[in-house]
Amino acid sequence: MSFRIATLNLERNEKRWIERRKLIVEQLATLEPDIFALNEVWLPSETGRWLEQTAAESGLSYSLVEQTKASDPPKVEAEGLLTGFPVVARAHHFYLAGDTVTLVARLGIEGRLADVYVTHLYPSLREDSLRVDQVKQLLEWIGSRTDVHYKIVCGDFNATLKMESAKLMTKNFRPTQTEPTAFTPLQERNGDPSHKEWDRFDRCIDFIWVSESLRVKESALCFNQPASDDPTLWPSDHVGVWADLEFA
Repeated sequence: MSFRIATLNLERNEKRWIERRKLIVEQLATLEPDIFALNEVWLPSETGRWLEQTAAESGLSYSLVEQTKASDPPKVEAEGLLTGFPVVARAHHFYLAGDTVTLVARLGIEGRLADVYVTHLYPSLREDSLRVDQVKQLLEWIGSRTDVHYKIVCGDFNATLKMESAKLMTKNFRPTQTEPTAFTPLQERNGDPSHKEWDRFDRCIDFIWVSESLRVKESALCFNQPASDDPTLWPSDHVGVWADLEFA
């Protein structure tokens, strides 16, 4: 028996959120992941809670786990996880710089325990050496949690596999797929494109990384369809990744 996991950067509550959140729910109902990892959950608007509640109306029952960043005094942005599996335990790790965090939820899946990590590394415009430091911290923390055999890391790494930070991840994990995930043709109402400094769909920076103890049955992109009546309205400024996994 396999289980399905997906990941998506929500882009906070910006760039026509009220319109595009409907696309997320519609495409979520089609995909039906058992686990849904979320970057840039915007707490003042309760974007994660809204997705949890609205997904339930489509028959998808999830529990929401969230963890805020350390350096936001109002604690307004979080990493999140919607899971249909029981949450056995949860923890988090603040990177040394303090303004980014990794969330981990220990899930009970098919009678086994699996740790699912959700992280979001420094933006692409910053030096990759900063992300290398983050990945080193992340791998050290994961390596210290030796009581679970099955490990998955999801999120926006803001680095392609050609960069040292992503190469460092491949020493312990493998990506389920490497098709371009950024950036979509999402536009503001005034016609301004998201991240106008970047080309469209020219890089894979969003990943589901799995340990050797997990087998990838299938993986592809998700949340990659615009509105049927508006080619400038997309679920987010990134597309997501999904994977069907099974225990090796």
